[in-house]
Amino acid sequence: MIRHLVLFKLDKDVERYHPRVVEGVEAFRSLEGKIAEIRFWELGWNLSDRPIAYDFAINSGFDDAAALRRYVEHPEHQAGVTLWKEFSTWVIADYEY
Repeated sequence: MIRHLVLFKLDKDVERYHPRVVEGVEAFRSLEGKIAEIRFWELGWNLSDRPIAYDFAINSGFDDAAALRRYVEHPEHQAGVTLWKEFSTWVIADYEY
């Protein structure tokens, strides 16, 4: 199995309740059930007030690297990426477990 972690940092002066951010969250929330390769899917807003913390996280699982690649290339995923590019930056980590 491959774990795919994504941590998002909202751009300066962007609030989590901004309509585009809400749209971005819903775009990713809706992927479970739309993309067959997803085996595990959770996402949510950070609760920590530490200055180094990111704002939003996605924790997901895939059978193998090929399944992860299909997910990354899937049009529904790419639509969400396009939205998030407007108001955030992010880091990822993919690892076997």
